[in-house]
Amino acid sequence: MSLKLADASHIDVRSIAVISAGLSEPSSTRLLADLLGDATAAGLGDAHVDVVELRPLAHAVTDALLTGFAAGDLARAIETVTSADAVIAVTPVFSGSYSGLFKSFFDILESGALEGTPVLVAATAGTARHSLVLEHALRPLFSYLNAVVVPTAVFAASEDWGASDVTGALRRRIDRASGELAALVRARPIAARGDQFARDIEAMGSFEDLLGG
Repeated sequence: MSLKLADASHIDVRSIAVISAGLSEPSSTRLLADLLGDATAAGLGDAHVDVVELRPLAHAVTDALLTGFAAGDLARAIETVTSADAVIAVTPVFSGSYSGLFKSFFDILESGALEGTPVLVAATAGTARHSLVLEHALRPLFSYLNAVVVPTAVFAASEDWGASDVTGALRRRIDRASGELAALVRARPIAARGDQFARDIEAMGSFEDLLGG
């Protein structure tokens, strides 16, 4: 679930969580996710990038929807996303919207988990006719989650992939969107949200306080 991009041992290294909801292998969705992650890390100069592939987590996501509890690799994936300084979210287009797996992953996050987090949204499909999914589905989803969505969203259709590289138009969109995300990240303090359980305990106060009423 991980793609490296810098020495994360430095406390000032920014963390970028890249979510790929592609269902095939290889996947143009994952390819676009990697390009956006690399470009954002390059724009920051020093960043650690973690890629969360949702395909291997599909069964665990369904279980979490039914039980309200995430464990194992899914719990680690959620922690990666909710503790990151920024999120890049990439989905294939199904029936004119994001994939069910993509939506389900965000449905199991704790309320407020992405509040204030800079987010770059992107999508892939076979034809450019689906590009409006960015504005009528993805952007409203993350606005509802109170994330800060960068102005430029990235859509890649089949014709955007050249024989050995991306087309110039797609590369320009990637560079522009990643630059906007990097600028937002630089303007914010290092993320220090930690895991949800720790946040709940902290909000309750110390055990001495609890015992003392």
